[in-house]
Amino acid sequence: MAAEGFRGPRQLWNAFRWSMKGLRAGWRHEASFRFEVCLGVLVIPLGLYLGQGALEKLALVLPMFLVLSAELLNSAIEAVVDKVSPEFHELAGRAKDMGSAAVFVLLVLMGLSWVLIVGPRLPAAF
Repeated sequence: MAAEGFRGPRQLWNAFRWSMKGLRAGWRHEASFRFEVCLGVLVIPLGLYLGQGALEKLALVLPMFLVLSAELLNSAIEAVVDKVSPEFHELAGRAKDMGSAAVFVLLVLMGLSWVLIVGPRLPAAF
């Protein structure tokens, strides 16, 4: 008898498949997500190369993953809001704006991390 809450291999495989389905949907339907994935393809290897030590590498790479996660959540919020309330409603607009703001805040975090860590190493000509 399986323990309560135990997730066996089949449940884990299904969870993985649903996650991949969500990533595909984000790529297929969200231009912002596609742009941020392309940005991540540049930023993540560059952060791993430029970071000196594990903590710096993490501080340069982690914000990009947070941006991607927030973008997917923002897209999910927008999809649900559009499904529930296709006509304009102030609260629906506020929910969408707040989701967008969350992505923006994380993009600012990413920029700040890069400026603070990599900025001092740039030649004075920049």
